[in-house]
Amino acid sequence: MKTDLILAFDTSAAHCAAALLSGPRIVTRVEMMAKGQAERLVPMLDEVLAAERVDWRDLDALVVGIGPGNFTGIRIAVALARGLALGLGIPAVGVTGFEALAFGRTRPLTVALEAPRGQAYVQVFGMDVVGPAEIVDTAPVGALRVQDVDVALFVTALAQAGQAKTATAQPRPAPFYLRSADAAPASDQPPLILP
Repeated sequence: MKTDLILAFDTSAAHCAAALLSGPRIVTRVEMMAKGQAERLVPMLDEVLAAERVDWRDLDALVVGIGPGNFTGIRIAVALARGLALGLGIPAVGVTGFEALAFGRTRPLTVALEAPRGQAYVQVFGMDVVGPAEIVDTAPVGALRVQDVDVALFVTALAQAGQAKTATAQPRPAPFYLRSADAAPASDQPPLILP
């Protein structure tokens, strides 16, 4: 599969981040924001492409951050990636934050992402882990926490990890949630829909 020009983006945390990967050249754009990603993401991607004189139809693939992270932010990016891929007729590849942070690093490696309520999401790469006790035991060795990483470097790694995944057929990107949404289900009965 030809993947010379890849556009990657992520809104899984308090940012809007994009990277355009063209061979060895990488251009990134990051804006920190707690909300407003839905309104800002497409204009930001337009700006990144325009700055490099690239048209949407020139793209060979899309890479999207699928989580874990902010529930709404993940849905924003995944929905956009799937819609663009369909409209442009190009593949879209989902990459987890764990995969992006582990990309190109020596293994074994433990990646820990900060989670709500003082928790952490953890994935261990390069070793067989049987249960949580082993994860806790191995976490301090070679551990990498997401707040230790610059968002521009993160979205660059996201693009590179996605490019590596395009070598094989991939399923459509889907949100990668490790816990359910904080929103409570509606207490009202849904309206009756007439035939």
